[in-house]
Amino acid sequence: MYTAKVKFDNVVDAQKFVGICNDMNFKVELLSGAYVIDAKSIMGIFSLDFSQPVELRANCPDGSDFPAKIAPYLVEQ
Repeated sequence: MYTAKVKFDNVVDAQKFVGICNDMNFKVELLSGAYVIDAKSIMGIFSLDFSQPVELRANCPDGSDFPAKIAPYLVEQ
C-alpha cells in the first residue's frame, strides 16, 4: 500500500490527477477527515477543500510508476 499527502492548486491540477488515477488498474483513494473519496471520480475530487493537503492511499504494486506520475501533486512530509 502506497500512502502520501497530495494537494491541488487549482481545478486543472485536480482534473489531471484524476486522469492519472483513471489510467491505473488499482484502487486509489483520498482521505479527508472521516471521508474516503474515490480518486478516479472527478466529482469526488471537487468535494475536497483545495486549500489543505489530503491523504492518498493506493494499492499499487511495488515498482509501480504511479508515485513518479503524481509527483507534481505530492506534499513534502
